[in-house]
Amino acid sequence: MSLGVEMRERDDVRVGLSVETRNLTVRFGATAAINDLTISLEPGKIHGLLGRNGSGKSTLAATFAAFRAPTSGSVRVGGHDPYEHARTASQICLIREGGDIYDQQSVTCALALSRSMRPYWDEKYAKYLIRRFQLPLGKKAQRLSRGQRSALGVTLGLASRAPLTIFDESYLGMDAPSREIFYEELLPDYVAHPRTIIVSTHLIGEVASLFEEVLVIDRGRLVVQGDADDLRTRGVEVVGPAATVDRFVSGLTVLAERRLGATTSATVYGRLNRERERDAAAAGLSLGPVGLQDLFIHLTSPDDPAIGDPAAALPPDGASR
Repeated sequence: MSLGVEMRERDDVRVGLSVETRNLTVRFGATAAINDLTISLEPGKIHGLLGRNGSGKSTLAATFAAFRAPTSGSVRVGGHDPYEHARTASQICLIREGGDIYDQQSVTCALALSRSMRPYWDEKYAKYLIRRFQLPLGKKAQRLSRGQRSALGVTLGLASRAPLTIFDESYLGMDAPSREIFYEELLPDYVAHPRTIIVSTHLIGEVASLFEEVLVIDRGRLVVQGDADDLRTRGVEVVGPAATVDRFVSGLTVLAERRLGATTSATVYGRLNRERERDAAAAGLSLGPVGLQDLFIHLTSPDDPAIGDPAAALPPDGASR
């Protein structure tokens, strides 16, 4: 049983807000930052929103949080349009890189403002996080380092205990020890206080293990969405003599290929059934898993003609195109 399912089966526990879009488009002039996007995010899970820089992640996060209105299509959070529903908007906390803190605001004032705006605010937890991150209460935001501003933003996000909490690249300014504190705090607090959490990032390696669901977008369109554990099994690396690999992967969805002399390594999208695995062994080929970060890189590669248009749907299991 997954962590998200286990929590949703507990009695009398708030599990967060659902998020849905239907044919959502957000334009900036002639540019479509989000392009006809239809998705559904279940409540009570940690979702990874993955995409390269400029993929539309921040625009999508801002639209979820009612910071940005759709150009066309719709977004629903907990069944309501957050842009038109004040109560729903008050249950959403978006923390962007830099913390969204006014330069003239002190750490103490930032905490006080969040306390007044966030109905689920936990003051005790906020003070604990301030101590963990060693943030100076009296210092103004403009005098904080980039890492301190990021740590303050993460503190405001975690302590908000908002039913929908979104971290949009919010921890990028932190050094490694501070990022580790964030990871150490996020999962236990989520288990103790279930809610919907979205972590938007293009840096996968450190946080991939936290995700229950993963959504990959590229150029404003959906590339793939699914259970994180399931996606981790969808990439297969096939290694062996070039001609043998070429024959084996014919008809499969090949995301990337590297050649070194007579040897080829091909990254295939999709699971291989037992018969295909036996065929690979009989042909002398090696099969290996592809990590979530590597799979993400291949799925969003601008140089890969197989997925140059992210709107071209990948097969559910990548068996063939």
